[in-house]
Amino acid sequence: MFWTPELAQYLEDAPWPATKEELLDYANRTGCPQQVIDNIMELEDSDEYLESIEDLWPEYEDVMGEEYFYNDDEEEQYY
Repeated sequence: MFWTPELAQYLEDAPWPATKEELLDYANRTGCPQQVIDNIMELEDSDEYLESIEDLWPEYEDVMGEEYFYNDDEEEQYY
């Protein structure tokens, strides 16, 4: 299973808590990239509910807490 912040963001609006099957349905309906679908399919088959993306990728909050994405508002503008 391979997660990146960009891939994980596709599941931020998923109907949490959700089962593996519900996440697969959501990913297919919303047009998630194949890597997201593959990651979900690698989960164990279970009727247990996943509470959030952190259940799939525990480091998600740590990675997103860092300034991972470029913020062009902080860039000085010279004209």
